[in-house]
Amino acid sequence: MSSVKQYMEFVKPYRWKIFWTIIVGIVKFGIPLLMPLILKYVLDNIVAAEGMANAEKLNELFWIMGIAFVVFLVLRPPIEYIRQYLAQWVGNRIIYDIRDKLFDHIQNLSLKYYSSTKSGEIISRVIHDVEQTKNFVITGLMNIWLDIITIIIAICIMLTLDVKMTIISIILFPLFGFAVKYFYSKLRRLTRERSQALAEVQGHLHERVQGIPVTRSFALEEYEQGQFGKRNDTFLRKAMKQVDWNAKTFAVTNTITDLAPLLVVAFGGYLVISEGLSVGTMVAFVGYMERVYSPLRRLINSSTTLVQAIASIDRVMEFINEKYDITDKENAIKLGRVEGKVDIENVSFRYEDEEQLVLKNINLHVEKGETIAFVGMSGGGKSTIVSLIPRFYDVSDGSIKIDGMDLRDVKARSLRNNIGMVLQDNILFSESIAFNIRMGNPEATDEEVIVAAKAANAHGFIEKLPNGYDTLVGERGVKLSGGQKQRVAIARVFLKNPPILIFDEATSALDLESEHLIQETMEKLASDRTTFIVAHRLATITHADRIVVIENGEITEVGSHDELMLKQGSYYNLYQVQNLDD
Repeated sequence: MSSVKQYMEFVKPYRWKIFWTIIVGIVKFGIPLLMPLILKYVLDNIVAAEGMANAEKLNELFWIMGIAFVVFLVLRPPIEYIRQYLAQWVGNRIIYDIRDKLFDHIQNLSLKYYSSTKSGEIISRVIHDVEQTKNFVITGLMNIWLDIITIIIAICIMLTLDVKMTIISIILFPLFGFAVKYFYSKLRRLTRERSQALAEVQGHLHERVQGIPVTRSFALEEYEQGQFGKRNDTFLRKAMKQVDWNAKTFAVTNTITDLAPLLVVAFGGYLVISEGLSVGTMVAFVGYMERVYSPLRRLINSSTTLVQAIASIDRVMEFINEKYDITDKENAIKLGRVEGKVDIENVSFRYEDEEQLVLKNINLHVEKGETIAFVGMSGGGKSTIVSLIPRFYDVSDGSIKIDGMDLRDVKARSLRNNIGMVLQDNILFSESIAFNIRMGNPEATDEEVIVAAKAANAHGFIEKLPNGYDTLVGERGVKLSGGQKQRVAIARVFLKNPPILIFDEATSALDLESEHLIQETMEKLASDRTTFIVAHRLATITHADRIVVIENGEITEVGSHDELMLKQGSYYNLYQVQNLDD
């Protein structure tokens, strides 16, 4: 399906509104077409009329002009308002629907997609490109039709006045059509390239704004200025190519539209002199040149706008057609609250088909309420395993089951409703602390939020903040310390109250005091829940029921802390190294 055809699916619900907008627009543009006829009548039937006294001429002039003033002063303004309001209403409703669809789409795209796509480019498509598509509706589905209909009506009126003059008036139309076809075929490609270059600038800018602390700490301002300059220069070159071709388009097409009135004046003057054409008719034709070629000039502008809009439609639809890696089966089961038994059976996994396996034949059976810790060197696959449990990715081989049900046979959202996660870098939204805690349960009361905060040892520091629970935390929680962010993240998991917990390096970036406090809170939260812990500091997971050592994507050891220490294998060596470091 072409991008424009796909876009029309969003337009379809508003087709009758568009129809009535065009009808009202025809009336709006039709009224000015009376002006040359009024001018012809005044010149031929009043000013140049023979046998009429001046008093009669003035009386008829006042009547004609009085009616004209009523039409232009009383009738036209409300028609203009209705037409503009309807056009903008339809355009804004359509981009509202598209953005609503895109936000839902964004939430369903896989983590794999986000790992390879800049967030700034996504934002550019949702904001800038979607806004540009509105011009396709207002210009392409409304204004172009109105201009074409205006030209047709004007030509019909001109034919009733003089056929030969009408032919001279439109003789350059084929040349105009050829010029538009020639220039605009390339303009669409250039406009698309310009939009892509702009998206890259926006993506780079968004990323660098988030990384300002890094730029400052390494004194990289001049280097980053150069990096931004490269992308900005690419955009400039693409933009100037588009501007150059656009300028050529205007130069050629405007020359054609300027020549046409000159032909009418020359041929009309000849007919007045040699064949008795009335002056009023010639003046009317000159007037209709403006009524015919002004819409043509608007069509040139509309074509430019339309090309830009279609290029944006291409980019929006390309994004909206991005496939989901994780999808529910048609007969997928909606999970209720699970007990928490997890079976990982012969699981292998790779991120991309052509890449090497990250996990190799992993087998692990976890009972309800058991605490499992994954340890090992960085890059061994620990975080990958816990990313498979909430089905952020699907296994390449084998299966993962919860309470005996394969994850691929259940609805992903209902699965994640049963899982609470605390990560090393938890994302907090730039709103209040209460809002961020309530992410665990949007329907929770203020009292329930406070209870969850107390359980997470967060209530004390929250009360000391200027606005308590209403304190805004800033983008990504920048106004809170690492330990405070973690306690807010744990509070929202307390509020969610899931049967399965995942802690992925939840304390590795904290100081020892914060780590100890978070550790106590995590152990309280993990009570009677199935818990998976990915840990860097082995001293924090000695309490686990079982510790699983992952090396190069494979399980090499499983057992309690005491059992593994007695084995004196990989875990023992890691523990000894960390103790020496401490």
